[in-house]
Amino acid sequence: MIKRLLVLLICCACLSSTYAESTPYFHTVKTMPGDGVFSLLRRYKVNPSECNLNKFYEINELDVNELLKSDQEYKIPVFIYEYNGTSIRSTLKIDDWATAVNIKEYNEYLKAKKLRQTNYTDSKILWVPYSSLHCNEKVAMKTEISAVETSVKQEAVDAPTGATRFVPLFGKKEGNVHIVDQKLKNKVFYLVSGHGGPDPGTRCTTCAETMCEDEYAYDVVLRLAKNLMQHGALVHVIIKDHNDGIRDAHYLDCDKDEVCLDNLTIPLKQQARLVQRTVAINNLYNKYAAKGIKEQTAVIVHVDSRDNVKQSVDTYFMHAKNSKSGKKLANDLKKTFKKKYEKYQKGRGYKGSVTQRNWFLLNNTIPPAVYIELGNIKNKRDQDRIKYVENRQALANWMFEGLTKIQN
Repeated sequence: MIKRLLVLLICCACLSSTYAESTPYFHTVKTMPGDGVFSLLRRYKVNPSECNLNKFYEINELDVNELLKSDQEYKIPVFIYEYNGTSIRSTLKIDDWATAVNIKEYNEYLKAKKLRQTNYTDSKILWVPYSSLHCNEKVAMKTEISAVETSVKQEAVDAPTGATRFVPLFGKKEGNVHIVDQKLKNKVFYLVSGHGGPDPGTRCTTCAETMCEDEYAYDVVLRLAKNLMQHGALVHVIIKDHNDGIRDAHYLDCDKDEVCLDNLTIPLKQQARLVQRTVAINNLYNKYAAKGIKEQTAVIVHVDSRDNVKQSVDTYFMHAKNSKSGKKLANDLKKTFKKKYEKYQKGRGYKGSVTQRNWFLLNNTIPPAVYIELGNIKNKRDQDRIKYVENRQALANWMFEGLTKIQN
């Protein structure tokens, strides 16, 4: 009896060991100096889609704004399977022929690029992108491309000087865009207002009416977009509310119907939101880069919140650590705001700053990016900066001048 139990235990241990060896696991790679998530994934031909990016952060237990460390190992969303020597489909227990062919070509690509040393047929080690089995990428990409194409048609105002184009996003009152000149022709701007959809951002709940960060950042973004378009720029408003338009009210209604591009639902989780916006910008960037357009800029607009309601904060600017172009954008904006304060608020002084930040959008968008905080929504003086329509327009005008060196 004891012998039978020992044999049974040994057999169970063998089965357990066999199962463990055949259970897929995520491949681990080492970063190179300057690597970000996007560059790391692209090196291994992993599409930096929302699905793959979210999985990367999950399996590495990383915060969305956490920078990758140089010469450190990270898991990438690529499974390592033990190849059964018969076929990819039988190894993975799938029926789809096209998926098997794509995985075969993926492994051949890695071998050709010397990212793996052996053929999967010889080593019996098969690399399988996570997205091949667990992301509905065909549908996601179709939706994404559709949204990008519609966005291009709607907002990339390409009209001759003197022409007037109607942009529905700006609303009936402000929708007509008169093309003043072509000084910004073939320059692309991606404008991102913070939060939106399920997340209103910071709020002032002690004001006469609740003020939501996303609504005021969005209104300033629309005004900036119109300024840019008037001079021939190609502009994409990444976060949109199709029924708001440019508004003149002091208190802007808080709602949750914003979308990314034209019809992509904004996720509740911060990480997913930031990934979605980054993918949207980078897809558009690649579309224009393929056409030879080099001058592309991302502008991210937020409203700050401080616990101290007495603390007034002048508009300030941030850039990615290693982005010389981003730093220049931030400094140009600061210089412009300082000049405007000296002209319109003599003696007040301007204390806006330029700092570097390790934030996801700044670090991962391909075009150089600048992050703008308009003020402290809990401070009375800063509230006036965004509450009054004349001030919101002034903010947009000054941002326009700082970004382009063109005076409105």
